[in-house]
Amino acid sequence: MSGVQPGLHPVQAVTFSIGAEVFAVPVEQVREILDYQETFRLPGAPEHFLGLIDVRGVGVPTIDLRLRLGLPRAEPTPLTRILILEVPRDGEVILLGLVIDRALVVSAFARESIEKAPDIGIRWRSDYITGVIRQDGGFVVLIDIAKVLTSQDAAMIGLSSNEPWERVP
Repeated sequence: MSGVQPGLHPVQAVTFSIGAEVFAVPVEQVREILDYQETFRLPGAPEHFLGLIDVRGVGVPTIDLRLRLGLPRAEPTPLTRILILEVPRDGEVILLGLVIDRALVVSAFARESIEKAPDIGIRWRSDYITGVIRQDGGFVVLIDIAKVLTSQDAAMIGLSSNEPWERVP
């Protein structure tokens, strides 16, 4: 954990890649990382909403982060993974599958190394971004998955209905 000062509580995050970009989500949101599997497609869903996957008998809604961020579709590879996340949204916590190109590592980032999300010079809306960390000549983007979800996504995954897919107690 180089770069983390003793005595300070670092931010622990799971890092992953989408193309050449590196993203991170807080480790406490990650329930597990699965090999890629095909989803059960729901009719009328937006393109980035892939459908449902079965995780030990539970239907978990799954989105393709690449498509949600406006990047071109990519065929799954042997490195493609699905992060199963516990996402806080509107006072609830839901399970969500997030298709990523590649899982990297769990990293600890010193809180003072996290910079505010820039308003310009990046290809994604800055409200998705909690912060950025400079690392190895590039950046790690801390992403807020709850803000990536649209109201249509929320409706698709049951946040606006009385029949939730899976909520975390």
